[in-house]
Amino acid sequence: MIAGTANPKLLGVDVIWVGSILAAVAALAVVLAIYAALTVRDPMARRVKALNERREQLKAGIVVGQTRRRQSLVRKNQTTESLQTLLSKLQVLQDSQIRDIQQKLAYAGIRKKEYAVAVIFGRMVLPIVLGLITAALAYWTNTFPEWSSLKRFGLFAGGVILGYKAPELYIDNIAKKRTDAIRKGLPDALDLLVICAEAGLTVDAAFGRVARELGRAYPELGDEFTLTAIELSFLTERRQAFENLAYRVNLEAVRGVVTTMIQTERYGTPLASALRVLSAEFRNERMMRAEEKAARLPAIMTVPLILFILPVLFIVILGPAGCSIADAFASQNK
Repeated sequence: MIAGTANPKLLGVDVIWVGSILAAVAALAVVLAIYAALTVRDPMARRVKALNERREQLKAGIVVGQTRRRQSLVRKNQTTESLQTLLSKLQVLQDSQIRDIQQKLAYAGIRKKEYAVAVIFGRMVLPIVLGLITAALAYWTNTFPEWSSLKRFGLFAGGVILGYKAPELYIDNIAKKRTDAIRKGLPDALDLLVICAEAGLTVDAAFGRVARELGRAYPELGDEFTLTAIELSFLTERRQAFENLAYRVNLEAVRGVVTTMIQTERYGTPLASALRVLSAEFRNERMMRAEEKAARLPAIMTVPLILFILPVLFIVILGPAGCSIADAFASQNK
């Protein structure tokens, strides 16, 4: 590059500066991918540890009733208590907020309910931090000298909104992936439950056996079934164990299974036949979902086909003919 020549800019943004940042991010992503590939951890160890903690809690009787659980929404520890005290003084901590975030944490597989206070604290602090950073970049430094006032305010507002939404978006993303993984393995789990019920196993033993069989293929579903088997063995009300399963999984199919289990426990209806019907319905639903995605595929592929495939195809087909015509005209002009 010639000395004194300004860097190329696009919409007022330095292209070289943005390219350098993207290259650094790409290099960091490659390093993290290599690290993740070389340091493979066994997910079973963490699952077993969490389930053993729950088993010990149930053995010790640390299971409060529904009314008492509503009164004490957050379990106390030193960090949580200090954060809760601070948020209470600022009058930003509400029971409805805690319940909503605890529900989302349960969907994401995070069972420590005290993390709800940390999420609320992060949602309060991150907008301030990112707002100060973007304000420093937009107004207090000369990072973007050609930007208009509207672009500077957009950068500042984007940082504040991102800081407020980032914790919730992160939890929702984890919950969505976990829900999809559980949805994929649910029909197979119901088939195994039918086999276990017809073999004469009790409900808690059937849940434990299905969790062992499907724990490797569907670890999220195996985790939930193992926890349900533990709660069925220790809780005084078996209905509460099934309701806890519906509370932790954001799926209508799981709620249907829970309703069937509760009715079976209450009225003594045949479990195997009801589960067989549910399994057939869930398999049909999964097939319809796959057919729907396949039907949407041509419409989705239209835009990439027009933008990326057809121009290259035209160049390959018409390029030689165009070169021949150009050579012919050049020879005639000579």
